[in-house]
Amino acid sequence: MSNNKFKVLIIEDEANICSFIQTLLETNGYQALVAQTCMMGMTMFISYNPDLVILDLGLPDRDGLDAIRSIRQKYLTPIIVLSARTTERDKIEALDLGANDYITKPFGTGELLARVRAALRVNRYGGGSLPGGVFSAQGLTINYERRKVFVDGQEVRLTQTEYNIVAFLSEHAGRVMTYAAIVRAIWGDTDASSTKKLQVNMANIRKKLGSRPGSNTYILNELGVGYRMIEEDAKPLESAEETK
Repeated sequence: MSNNKFKVLIIEDEANICSFIQTLLETNGYQALVAQTCMMGMTMFISYNPDLVILDLGLPDRDGLDAIRSIRQKYLTPIIVLSARTTERDKIEALDLGANDYITKPFGTGELLARVRAALRVNRYGGGSLPGGVFSAQGLTINYERRKVFVDGQEVRLTQTEYNIVAFLSEHAGRVMTYAAIVRAIWGDTDASSTKKLQVNMANIRKKLGSRPGSNTYILNELGVGYRMIEEDAKPLESAEETK
């Protein structure tokens, strides 16, 4: 299994629909995780830190809206509601609580996949805020759509966690991100062991990027505070004109 597959958590109690969505996602290159109850879904969310949640509202133990509330207390993970509830009131409530999209059942496979791709483009690692979905700075290139990192045109093999750290820092390029902020975004917690995990991963990242004094210092360490990705290269004037 590829380390860089997007993880999608499906919280759905109807077995046939759940199995269908799981097969659809896996056939199209995603890693699918499955939960049949709200409580199980929240447990898996904390354990696996998925890139996207597909959520039913009519769950057997709790309303799916409770899951949206819980997730949005700490996380920006994209949430697509997939529900048989079709009233405008239901849609507005889910979206106001923080859902990114709302699809009513029955649904088309093409539409669902398109919504999944769109949601992943705007998540915290999707590069939705960056033109063309590509970050480029002094030889370092991050292709958010493909979840790949290159240095001087050569691909750098990162684990999923390492990629997520690099992508998160690049989205906030030029700003110092504290250790706690990075840990919350990547692992969802802030204990001392997580900070140590961050430091170990960062050491591996820097080694893989070829960082050494005076060369390839893409990620700067602000001692005692956090890390800062160098700023993105300025876009050529003609490129800016073409986007108007």
